[in-house]
Amino acid sequence: MNKLFACLIVFTALLGGVLAPAQAQQSAPQPLDRIVAVVDADVILQSELDRAERNIRSQYANRQDQLPPSDVLRRQVLERLILVRLEVARAAEMGVRVSDEEVDAAVANIARQNKITPEQLQAQLAQQGQSSADFRNSLRDELTAQRLRQHFAQSRISVSDAEVDAALAAQASNGPQYHMANILIALPENATPEEIKTAQTKIDGIKALLDKGGIDFPAAAVRYSDSANALEGGDLGWRSLDEVPSAFSATLKDMQVGQVIGPTRGPSGFQLLKLIETRDASKAAPQMVTQYHARHILVRTGDNISDEQAKAKIDTLRARLTGGADFATVASDSSEDVNSAARGGDLGWFTPETFGPEFGSQVTALQDGQVSQPFKSEAGWHIVQRIGTRQADAGEENRRAQIRETIGQRKLEEEWTRYQRDMRNEAYVDIRLADKPSDGTTPPAGATGNDSASPAQPAPNSGG
Repeated sequence: MNKLFACLIVFTALLGGVLAPAQAQQSAPQPLDRIVAVVDADVILQSELDRAERNIRSQYANRQDQLPPSDVLRRQVLERLILVRLEVARAAEMGVRVSDEEVDAAVANIARQNKITPEQLQAQLAQQGQSSADFRNSLRDELTAQRLRQHFAQSRISVSDAEVDAALAAQASNGPQYHMANILIALPENATPEEIKTAQTKIDGIKALLDKGGIDFPAAAVRYSDSANALEGGDLGWRSLDEVPSAFSATLKDMQVGQVIGPTRGPSGFQLLKLIETRDASKAAPQMVTQYHARHILVRTGDNISDEQAKAKIDTLRARLTGGADFATVASDSSEDVNSAARGGDLGWFTPETFGPEFGSQVTALQDGQVSQPFKSEAGWHIVQRIGTRQADAGEENRRAQIRETIGQRKLEEEWTRYQRDMRNEAYVDIRLADKPSDGTTPPAGATGNDSASPAQPAPNSGG
């Protein structure tokens, strides 16, 4: 499913503030650490929550007025930490692991993106009072949660050719695309009349405040939305009409740029939707993409072979190649990718994200003709040989792949929201958060943010 199954490492806001100026991160000496939440057999400490909240605030250093009251923000951040804990535990049950080498690569990638060395990154962390071990553990958890989401997508999300054909037909009819944002007030499954009334009051209060001009839409989303995109101002990106929930699609065609519609009741709760801008997708300029031609050898890991056994086998195959063995011959004889082994491991032409981030990063780092060292992906251990590169027009095949990805991403948002909600509701969560006085910001009537003190409350949702 193209990029859907090839998510690049993107730091969440829980970690994203670690490279803010050190003085912005300094805090008073902390009292003895205490437990703020029990999550099944795990705990979340006050120091973890404080660090995550500081990192969020550093992201909004020049936009503090867009953040919710302190007590609401603290609960939102804690709920995110709870979800990550649950996702990491679920990943462990499923055998999903993130190796030390993958964490090393992620740390190096973060340092590179910030134009510093890993050693300089470690020094900045120390200045801000965060140990390298804590940083790596947090990063490992985030990567594990991301890996679980990818595994979930691969196992549960499918897009048929008929769905792609229908979307292509809609594009061919010069249908516009819509850039939208949303605010979600979530409801649990089988919500009671009282819960529905409370959510309705909350969303009505937000809509009234928007209509009066008392707050702009992105700030309202950050303050009050239960959606996972709240800290991005509720931005949903570009979508065609068939990718919009049916509750909004009929109205969207007649909306004016800047208009807000709703509240509308959907599967996840009550929503407000804002139209930011529109464009004609049929007039988009062709996009040139870099494609790679490569072949590979795969040794799978699973129930019948341990990771250590698979690594030993791939190392032996790499030694054969170093000794002069023909790559295609070794792939035909030994690769466990049945689709490509018959072709000497040939994968044809593809874009870097086609086979996942690990595979893509290896191929792009090679020179034509060069053979990689063994590396691991979700499928197992690989060796890849890059054969060639070319620039190609994003023609029919790429358009189909992009549409397939978009539809798959929409389905994933809906299914992942339900999966998170079920995971949260099934877990034992005891929140021991001692609320501090809020920062004095008064929300609209009923719009007091996402109160997640009760285990029965839904997890942050991704819209829909």
